[in-house]
Amino acid sequence: MGVMKLVLLVLLSVLCTTSAEDAYRFFTWNVSYGDIYPLGVKQQGILINGQFPGPRIESVTNENLIISVFNSLDEPFLLSWDGVQQRRNSWQDGVYGTNCPIPPGQNFTYILQVKDQIGSFFYFPSLAFHKAAGGYGGITVLSRSVIPVPFPPPAADFTILVGDWFKKNHTDLKAILDGGSDLPFPDGLVINGRGSNGFTYTVDQGKTYRFRISNVGVATSINFRFQGHKMLLVEVEGTHTLQNTYDSFDLHLGQSCSVLVTADQPAFDYSIIFSTRFTSQVLSATSTLHYSNSAGSFSGPLPGGPTEIEWSLNQARSIRQNLTASGPRPNPQGSYHYGMVNATRTIRLASSAPIINGKQRYAVNSVSFIPADTPLKLADYYNIPGVFTLGSMPDNPTGSGGYLQTAVMAANFRSYFEVVFENPEDTVQSWHVDGHILFIVGMDGGQWSPASRLSYNLRDGISRCTVQVYPRSWTALFMPLDNVGMWNIRSENWARQYLGQQFYLRVYSPANSWRDELPIPKNALLCGRAAGRRTRPFHK
Repeated sequence: MGVMKLVLLVLLSVLCTTSAEDAYRFFTWNVSYGDIYPLGVKQQGILINGQFPGPRIESVTNENLIISVFNSLDEPFLLSWDGVQQRRNSWQDGVYGTNCPIPPGQNFTYILQVKDQIGSFFYFPSLAFHKAAGGYGGITVLSRSVIPVPFPPPAADFTILVGDWFKKNHTDLKAILDGGSDLPFPDGLVINGRGSNGFTYTVDQGKTYRFRISNVGVATSINFRFQGHKMLLVEVEGTHTLQNTYDSFDLHLGQSCSVLVTADQPAFDYSIIFSTRFTSQVLSATSTLHYSNSAGSFSGPLPGGPTEIEWSLNQARSIRQNLTASGPRPNPQGSYHYGMVNATRTIRLASSAPIINGKQRYAVNSVSFIPADTPLKLADYYNIPGVFTLGSMPDNPTGSGGYLQTAVMAANFRSYFEVVFENPEDTVQSWHVDGHILFIVGMDGGQWSPASRLSYNLRDGISRCTVQVYPRSWTALFMPLDNVGMWNIRSENWARQYLGQQFYLRVYSPANSWRDELPIPKNALLCGRAAGRRTRPFHK
């Protein structure tokens, strides 16, 4: 298709599905392989427009993002938008359960709207084990000018994408998992695509700066701290927080946050330290906080990270909503009284690590997910039988051994779930829910029971899209099902996700209306049993 035809097609689709007054930002990205050296060893990395990490997306609440992605790899490719909710539009989610992969040598244009959102997020490649090869980048959604932000404008805004890294190419890591084994321990940490001391952030003495930090790794939680400086937490994944001060902060797989750091110390160069958490071997990497009038490197010791799980649990409980701050709309975040809504259904989700057919797998409520031959959203849309079965994801732990299944949980639009993630294992876990915001109401050690509800925070629990579950512990949340579509619920430990620790939540509205869900995109890729089909209209 010619470039002009493609642009016209995209514009027509946008005009049919978005408000005319909302602004547009256009991006053209070329995805390719290239040589990278994040830990000093040559590797095959995934670049976007020749960059690793990829270009940062900066937008404003309600803007439309038109992102044309050309796949110059020799294999299919998809991008997903971690935390960007896609209201009424799981067609753009960028995971295999909702989208056909972009074939080699072809392109697909994502049409996203950051509707009623603010905050710090990131994008990443979701197929195969591409996430271990790069291809990720930061997403910043700024508040509209008419919405007050609960802190003065910072002097500058920095994005830090940090995560564990392997010296093996992603193809070798994928082969290890395909062979039925688990991954080795990571070889190091990478900060914005570089190893230790690879990045410097220049600040002026006396000014305050915003650092947006995302854990884009595949295997480990991370703690970060600024040598000689305090951090003021102001936002996690789109929610303004109570502005607590921390010396160090735990950030689990898939999570993002914003901290304010004031350059209020003597003018030297200080270290920003990142280290793995809850690992027998601790990996560390540093960046530099450089005062513009620096007299040299600060001679004090580097602060060590915490070691106790209880410390992390208490910190997690301290992260709460700022009830008086406006979110993406002028009304305060506390205007939605999530604790006063009666749950229509309680879902308990327990992790496990079964051996199935002689190979290591991971499961939720004994179900280890296997991809279907057709994206589930397309099979649902075209009523293609035999691809998945509603109700194939149990509501509660079964206590049985693991089994393989294309697991889909059925749910009704405007239901209100109580979800309890249960972790009987000895590792910290991280869970992400696409398309929805989660109100974290409780977390504790031991086994969850109905009596655990007595300890729930029903007033100012933080809302976010990715939540950790500590070893032999539980985490509970309330989840308004206000977004129709087929949505992925997954482990953010990418080996666990790849080996089955995920499922899909089908949020259904019988209205078949654009008011509830946007129509299938005109440029939708069709594959599997949906190949060759035509789109059918929704009712406006």
